[in-house]
Amino acid sequence: MCRYAETIYKVHYVCVPCRKSHKYAWDGAEHLCPSCRGRMVFAGHDFAAPRRLDDSGWKAVAAVLGAGLRYEGFETCGCGRAPGYRPRTAAEVRTRRRLAQRSGVSEADALAAPDPYVL
Repeated sequence: MCRYAETIYKVHYVCVPCRKSHKYAWDGAEHLCPSCRGRMVFAGHDFAAPRRLDDSGWKAVAAVLGAGLRYEGFETCGCGRAPGYRPRTAAEVRTRRRLAQRSGVSEADALAAPDPYVL
């Protein structure tokens, strides 16, 4: 049975400057942050927000979302695969960015790779 076929799930939207995450219906509308009234970024179904005081974690979230990646791990029907890898710390982001520059791989591909040395 498909995970997302029967029920319409809410998706995560993130305001990186305020370090807030909220779930809203996946309707394509623009959602505003309740604190700063800025536009919230669509983060996907499988997003897990770091703690508000975790600077390194939020830098990693900003890098992943800035590269155009989302925290998704399903096929269109929802029964395809587990969530993909995303870096959790700023150190993991720095390592992957350096290796992407050296090897000529795009930043998004490097950030999505579980092992940065096997690109």
